[in-house]
Amino acid sequence: MIGEETVPCVQSMGPTESATEPTQADICDTEHPWELDGSPMGRFITQLFDGHPMTRLSFALLPVCFLPVLFLTGCMSNDPRFDTRTAYLGAGGGQQDGEEGRPPYDDVSYWEGDGVPGAPHVIIRMGEQRAYFYKGETLVGISTISTGREGYDTPTGHFHIIQKDKDHASSEFGDYDDASGNIVMKEIDRKKDPMPPGAHFDGAKMPYFMRIVGGTGMHEGFLPGYPASHGCIRMPGFMAQAFFRSVELGTPVEITN
Repeated sequence: MIGEETVPCVQSMGPTESATEPTQADICDTEHPWELDGSPMGRFITQLFDGHPMTRLSFALLPVCFLPVLFLTGCMSNDPRFDTRTAYLGAGGGQQDGEEGRPPYDDVSYWEGDGVPGAPHVIIRMGEQRAYFYKGETLVGISTISTGREGYDTPTGHFHIIQKDKDHASSEFGDYDDASGNIVMKEIDRKKDPMPPGAHFDGAKMPYFMRIVGGTGMHEGFLPGYPASHGCIRMPGFMAQAFFRSVELGTPVEITN
């Protein structure tokens, strides 16, 4: 090919040999004159170019081919949305790690709001199952969410943040446990489920709780990919933390269908 120069494999000369033009006999007689070392990468490149002479130009293009793969792999390994080790809170507050019980991969949520000036406000669109965080007129973050399921509808309207509680627990939903801490009844509603004798109530954990109205608020929780809460707005943990540190009491929150 024009512009490419084939790299011959030339045997090294001894100390008494003259530096003359190599003859055909001097050319290495290996099956692959361009074959690299015996490393895994060397064998891979050998197989990749098998039957085609290795040239300086094609060898120089190897980093260009592999850099995007390395970049994407590095990015995904550091992104909590794609990390199978990311922990999500189940409906009853228990940790759910890894693939079992894990929601679909979150390719929506992101946060770029740290250090951005402007008054914060949040728009929650239940039809999209998304929460949008603005500073001034600048959109700085989007979070996938899970809002209230049928019978536990999330209220719509214009509200404000009225409470922040990093280690909040529900006073209405959770489990009934015995004196030893064993669950007697799981995922109960205190308004509907009577407490068994000798049991006590253990409220569902709602980390990074931001109360909006009544018992409804935004918090870290399990996201199955559809509305599944008792009315609250669940978020991935890293997004709940970002929202929590960025809102203030009085921050406007709009909830629409």
